[in-house]
Amino acid sequence: IVSTRVRCGRSLDGYPFNPCLTEAQYKEMEEKVSSTLSGLGGELKGTFYPLTGMSKEVQQKLIDDHFLFKEGDRFLQTANACRFWPTGRGIFHNDDKT
Repeated sequence: IVSTRVRCGRSLDGYPFNPCLTEAQYKEMEEKVSSTLSGLGGELKGTFYPLTGMSKEVQQKLIDDHFLFKEGDRFLQTANACRFWPTGRGIFHNDDKT
């Protein structure tokens, strides 16, 4: 195995699963998560990239590096996980990308 990627998604306490979220809930969750992640230090210190307002260059770099799904992912669409896209979505990785 040369490389692997594991993606884990779960709702926050007090919020429904992704397909049932309102646009306002997406925004609330993004704020909570990004503010929590910004407080990480040491080897966990990293960058949160909100999808809203992300430049095409940064987006393509994250796709090329296999950190971000391409827009229009059929599995996300089938799961009804693309409502209000890209509101409330983002990606985080530590500075070492590990």
